[in-house]
Amino acid sequence: METRPIAPAMTSAYQARDVVNAPSIKQHIQQRSAARGDADEVAAWLANHFYRHVVGNLLADAPAVLRIDDAQQLQELAGLQEPARWVLERLARQQAGEALPALWWIQPDSAAVLTLETRLVEFLSTRKGTSLEGKLQRINCPQALARWTLEHLAFEKKQNSGRVAHSQHAVQGLLRGQHGTFVEFDARSPQLRQEMAYESQMMGHCVGQFANRQGFSGGYGEHYATGLESGRMRLFSYRTGSAQPRITVNAYVQADGSLQIEQIKGKQNRPPIARYAADVVGLLNHLPLNDEVPEDALAMGIVRRPPELLQAHPGLAPWCTVQALRTDDEQLWLVQQHPRLLPLLELHSPLVQWMVAARKDAVGHEALERMHLSPALQQTLLLAKQRPGRTGVRA
Repeated sequence: METRPIAPAMTSAYQARDVVNAPSIKQHIQQRSAARGDADEVAAWLANHFYRHVVGNLLADAPAVLRIDDAQQLQELAGLQEPARWVLERLARQQAGEALPALWWIQPDSAAVLTLETRLVEFLSTRKGTSLEGKLQRINCPQALARWTLEHLAFEKKQNSGRVAHSQHAVQGLLRGQHGTFVEFDARSPQLRQEMAYESQMMGHCVGQFANRQGFSGGYGEHYATGLESGRMRLFSYRTGSAQPRITVNAYVQADGSLQIEQIKGKQNRPPIARYAADVVGLLNHLPLNDEVPEDALAMGIVRRPPELLQAHPGLAPWCTVQALRTDDEQLWLVQQHPRLLPLLELHSPLVQWMVAARKDAVGHEALERMHLSPALQQTLLLAKQRPGRTGVRA
């Protein structure tokens, strides 16, 4: 695909924001880049442009992006690390009533950050043969993300042109589910790239979108094909009926042999439909995964239970749907870590209901409306409406 030259990045592309853990964010970006084996030019771009975009421009719900209001909150976020003196001085001045710019904390490995990083690595790794080859530093992060979006819209238009046949020997059965079977792409198969093109053709995404559609080379497909052929990546497809792809999953192989899920995509890059959620959970529990939870899993209502819960209850599966979180400990963890998923739960525990009500501004009205409120909480909310500000829970 031909691309036109892009004007040099303007400094206005990145906003100014005081993020107290900015060095940690850059370190995490560089560590992930090294683990993937990114090309030097891609790694340098991520450490420059993506880092600046995350620090200055990233907009995401808590806990991915948090405004720091006091020293206690800062210390809880920093853990054993001693906060910088300038940060403590800034907070003290703010507490004294001085009007100063806000301080922020951004989780370096949050789903919001990882989702953007995935798109950018995909984009940057496919610039060979374009006007940007060898000139990646000339494009800023918003421009790269916009180009990624435009190219993926173009893929959808090309979906039905030049049909590719299914190559049954390029995939191997992995896990039988309720509605279909997960297969894994065989990186050693001579038909690997053809089967990747078939996957993209049927799914309307870029995993097998090759610039040379006859030779199956170049473009976005090259990024994934070389990842598979080098052993750095594994690729899975959930199929029903006569080899009909429904879900595509890819993962990076980590240094210790574990896998980190990068994407879980339904057709046209949408979240897979709800009735396949149990089978996706089955795959995630079947694979030797690390603790990272991709945004695509959260979009399906799938989470990974925290290590402390798994240690306390060895019989629990690590990955599950939100609806499977039934104990107070699990639901309180969800309130803290993924409040936007609370509307998926039936919350009957008075303790959890009170926690949700206390964080009503963060979790929204939908979660409250679905709860069968305890009598005490019903009375408290009624009083809050009648006398705003006189109770601990605001209506």
